[in-house]
Amino acid sequence: MKFFADTAEIAEIRELAETGLLDGVTTNPTLVHKSGRDFIETIREIAAICPGPVSAEVVALDHDGMMREADILRAIAPNITIKVPLTSAGLKACRALTDGGTMVNVTLCFSAAQALIAAKAGATFISPFVGRHDDVGFNGMDLIADIRMIYDNYDFATQILVASVRHPMHVVEAAKLGADVMTAPPKIIHQLYKHPLTDNGIASFLKDWEATGQKIG
Repeated sequence: MKFFADTAEIAEIRELAETGLLDGVTTNPTLVHKSGRDFIETIREIAAICPGPVSAEVVALDHDGMMREADILRAIAPNITIKVPLTSAGLKACRALTDGGTMVNVTLCFSAAQALIAAKAGATFISPFVGRHDDVGFNGMDLIADIRMIYDNYDFATQILVASVRHPMHVVEAAKLGADVMTAPPKIIHQLYKHPLTDNGIASFLKDWEATGQKIG
């Protein structure tokens, strides 16, 4: 499974990149707003830090507007992925951009039917929002399972990018179901390696080591 960071905070991205765990970055207008920085500059800096796909979202709602904004965004760096909403105009833009060799992330997916049509439109990534799906009384993981089955049935190349990840078990369950990518806030990624028994074990080993009176080197 590929790990993408869902953030526009440069320091967080740089820290994750240094661990070797970072395969890509996703952003959206809300995350850029929280960062308080210029949108284009932020995307340019992220793309320079992370060599993997960096999703930059269009804000126009019509096809022509999406294509104009996409032209500006994809000129920033070769690893920019254009993020479009799962609407008729977004799917039309997806097909045009994909045919032109640009990676496309179709976002705000909440049904298997939407995922199917996004794959037909040539999406590089489909972003089902599991956390928001859970919020309204549905099981987000059931959605991932349905999409995985459909894509495997027809050998679609579209990658399932699990989004709206709220906790580590979302990541684990999505991995068990065969999702290709997950994107999560850096704090969730860091939680994946934390466990109280690991901390207790380290403390115990250090105590026993100190009792030996020895040093390494």
